[in-house]
Amino acid sequence: MEDPNRPQRKMSRAGESLYQVLGLQKGASQDEIKKAYRKLALRHHPDKNPDNPEAADKFKDINNANSILSDENKRRIYDEYGSMGLYVAEQFGEESVKYYFLMSKWWFKLLVCCCSCITCCCCFCCCCFCCGKCKPREGDEDYYIDPEDLENELRQQEAEEEDNVIIIQPSSDAGKGESTPIVTQPHSANGSSGPSNPPIALPDK
Repeated sequence: MEDPNRPQRKMSRAGESLYQVLGLQKGASQDEIKKAYRKLALRHHPDKNPDNPEAADKFKDINNANSILSDENKRRIYDEYGSMGLYVAEQFGEESVKYYFLMSKWWFKLLVCCCSCITCCCCFCCCCFCCGKCKPREGDEDYYIDPEDLENELRQQEAEEEDNVIIIQPSSDAGKGESTPIVTQPHSANGSSGPSNPPIALPDK
């Protein structure tokens, strides 16, 4: 249990205090972190310092620094955002850290204030769509059509098309030319209807 009389550390964004606990510089390798941790943990272990109450607190700080710097995700957050970033990650998750610090920037706050003033705090796009000028048209609203209604309309349309089909009976004149007998005598080449040679009268017997 933590000592209530122990001063609380202030959260910072420097990301250097944990390295200082292990006696390292920021950006040290994993091997350097392991070696420094083993050396300091052995030196400040409570079993080897039973008469020194500060050794237990020092040992806790060493373990805390090693657990954070040995984790790649936590170390990346600590190097970029410091202990404040670790606190945000514990409260809202590691993925929310960058968005938290993005929203804490002065230019983002200024942008939000400007957008709020222009749109009246986003209240229906500047109070009832700017007096109706930006209000969407009624015809643009989406509407729902029941598939069964569409099927009924399609069937009704097909039935009407079948009723309006005109059946044409073939005309008798189409085959008249083939079945009608020839009653006229064919004409000769000179245009006369008779034979080419005149008839010869035979004497009576």
